[in-house]
Amino acid sequence: MSNPVQFNCTVIRDGHQSLAATRMSTEQILPTLELLDSAGFGCLETWGGATIDSGLRFLQEFPFKRLDAIRARTKTPHMMLLRGQNIVAYSHLADDVVETFVRKSIEHGMNVMRIFDALNDTRNMRCAINATIKAGGHAQGTICYTKSPVHTTEKFIEMGVELEKMGCKSIVIKDMAGLIPPTTAAELVRGLKASVKIPVWIHTHDTTGLGASTYLAAIDAGVDAIDVSIVPFANGTGQPDAARMMSLLQGNPRRPTNIDSAKLEKLRDMYTVIYKDLGKFTSHANEVVDNDALKYEVPGGMLSNFRTQVKELKMEDKFEDVFAEIPVVREALGWIPLVTPTSQIVGTQAVMNVKFGRWKNFIPGAMDIALGYFGTTPAPVDPAVQKLAAEKSKKEPITCRPADLIKPAMEDLRKKLAEKKMPTDDEHCVIYAMFPQQLEELYFPPAPKPAAPEAPKAAATAPVAPRATVALSGKVSFVLGVNGAQHNVTVEEIA
Repeated sequence: MSNPVQFNCTVIRDGHQSLAATRMSTEQILPTLELLDSAGFGCLETWGGATIDSGLRFLQEFPFKRLDAIRARTKTPHMMLLRGQNIVAYSHLADDVVETFVRKSIEHGMNVMRIFDALNDTRNMRCAINATIKAGGHAQGTICYTKSPVHTTEKFIEMGVELEKMGCKSIVIKDMAGLIPPTTAAELVRGLKASVKIPVWIHTHDTTGLGASTYLAAIDAGVDAIDVSIVPFANGTGQPDAARMMSLLQGNPRRPTNIDSAKLEKLRDMYTVIYKDLGKFTSHANEVVDNDALKYEVPGGMLSNFRTQVKELKMEDKFEDVFAEIPVVREALGWIPLVTPTSQIVGTQAVMNVKFGRWKNFIPGAMDIALGYFGTTPAPVDPAVQKLAAEKSKKEPITCRPADLIKPAMEDLRKKLAEKKMPTDDEHCVIYAMFPQQLEELYFPPAPKPAAPEAPKAAATAPVAPRATVALSGKVSFVLGVNGAQHNVTVEEIA
């Protein structure tokens, strides 16, 4: 195996999502594109994940305009991360919405649709895969890597074989927490390469310090492509740096021959300026190897954000208890992987279990997972937990594909947008389906809040009040930030 490995660059999607809360604006991105496009990468990850949510919510950017602007200045193939039936939202959407989003994304220049499901339930990937194939795009089937008693190399390979049969043009091993050891990565790559005829890629994070060595092992095992980023939007909770990987591959027959190291250096200088501009969204804790991520086996973004959330809930003394509760929740919910949106749900449920007692505050998302509304879990849900979820939610468990219960929505979306005097094209309909409030605020910005009176000097050094508030009634409200996205969460005990 001497053919060069392909480098894909994630800097303008996962790079800043993992290290700068997804705050890089189109205006900041555009001046870097000429160099980035000519640096020798096989694919540029430019869209998807949290970029659409954050772009609307914080940058006041319409997502398709951002894609158009980037696409117009680049010839390198583009790829995006798509959450299967969720698209880039946090719950399942109607098939016609998924199909329309995929079709319009490809029309706007997207090439590779990296399609995953948080439970690895391929039924939830089928609609997006078929839509991609129909629209002439490259459907990439994703295996979300995780550790549990029911997740084995053999099971992951079986999933890869199924994805190939579904029509995927390639497969990617998505290691969202940076937990896959080099030997396991090599074993999985070799197993997939022996079992499928399509290319096998790998994506990891360097949160635990394993990323670069995992890539080296995967390359030696025959992986076709790896995801890298560019410093300072690299390493730590991001992907390993491209220049670093080039140095590690010195003398390796699979070292890429088309990567321009001089351009990588110039890009590093450009991105360093942007990183400094985004300083209030960056954190040293995300830039370094985090041994706690190995201990708790959760994504680095989830770990760093939950440290903050636990502190805001005045539960610092319960930090170990909260993270010890995560595998308890995972097991009860069928050993689900921890990736958006399940990472947010499991983490919040763990906090609730420690704060109020196990399952006393059963959050809606966790109940839906227990009842099958997210899909089939890797292992059976604890029967007692499922029964409790049914009682509290007044909903029955399901075994069908969840989206089979969702009616077509495009026509209704178009009517709603027309009523609100907003554009009714397909692009606006699919964005409104996922983020209605954010899209409305883009067109009709809320009136600015009156400035708060200046605090007296004596209070200038007082600690900032936490965002989380805990009332005596057992109701908890807080802002949950995970993987670059922020969610307002209110949980109240259900009798």
